[in-house]
Amino acid sequence: MIDSFLYQQPVKIRFGNGMISQLDDVLNEIEAEKCVLVSSKSFSEKCNKLIEENEKIKAVYSSVHPNPLLSDCEKIVELIKANGADTVIALGGGSSIDASKFAAACAYSEISPKEHYLSPAFPGKTAKIVAVPTTSGTGSEVTKVAVISHENEKKSIHNPAFMPDICIVDPELTLTVPPKSTMITGIDAFTHAIEAYWSVNHQPLTDLFAVESIRLILANLENAYKTGDIESRSNMSYASLLAGLAFSVAKTAASHACSFSISAYYHLPHGEACAFTLDSLMLLNNSERLESLSKAVGFENTADFAEKIRYFKKIAGLASKLSDLGENVDIETLAKEGANHPLMANNPVKLSEKQLYEMYEALQ
Repeated sequence: MIDSFLYQQPVKIRFGNGMISQLDDVLNEIEAEKCVLVSSKSFSEKCNKLIEENEKIKAVYSSVHPNPLLSDCEKIVELIKANGADTVIALGGGSSIDASKFAAACAYSEISPKEHYLSPAFPGKTAKIVAVPTTSGTGSEVTKVAVISHENEKKSIHNPAFMPDICIVDPELTLTVPPKSTMITGIDAFTHAIEAYWSVNHQPLTDLFAVESIRLILANLENAYKTGDIESRSNMSYASLLAGLAFSVAKTAASHACSFSISAYYHLPHGEACAFTLDSLMLLNNSERLESLSKAVGFENTADFAEKIRYFKKIAGLASKLSDLGENVDIETLAKEGANHPLMANNPVKLSEKQLYEMYEALQ
């Protein structure tokens, strides 16, 4: 018998190769008049082309940090206000999209972005958001989550105001992503799907999305990393989208709870920080449910599944040992902050500081 559940997804999705060519139609559909385009420096050429093609784009912010900062959001808000913009177009990975979502949500507020960061409540009126992912990883284009850093804090903020109005998922935009970044973002999507599946908030629809995402990533991530062909890129874009649809409701858990301190103190990209503990946490979370998942996606058991994650990290040279983080890693702090992070409440096993300390200690 199927348990009762609630699933809601307000973001309109346009998916397909070359879909970015429909940007003008999208802007007309949401009645956008003046837009601010947000991206990273690596997409400056694409930004210039979009500006040439669309007169509604009045300003560009192309300096979003890899782990987006509150200062990025503040500068985007300044551009929105200076140009009387009603729409933010977020072109890039999760960093550009998250910064755009936060900025759009407080663009018309009477209080500062910093005050919103310290106490995340947002006004009813927000700028519109068009999310255009250029990586296959975060799923941010269909979630109400924005991960923003300020000083030594990296905060995962959940608010309905962050939901994009529409997203354009064009796999061709991922063709220029370098191999290592392809692996890092791919494992981020992998983590979203796996954690959505084991989350205590999982439900039938999120399970379907998560399992299909896992299958697609297992079948395509290595090819996307090694050759970057359009077929594997397209499948990874779809897998990332499915993972986003899964965790937007089920939420992430222990791997993400641990990742924030790893990123904040040791400056790993978000996906790599999630991957650092993912295989270890699969074993700590092991259950009949995870064993069934492992078999369903082609493994003999959960241990074999965890070994595949280690393989992905190895071929791309991702951090997998404490020494990869640097000297004198403070595992006591990592264990304490991970165990007490709010996302740990979504984990099926209530992991203690001691258990996490022992997990990190084993990664010598």
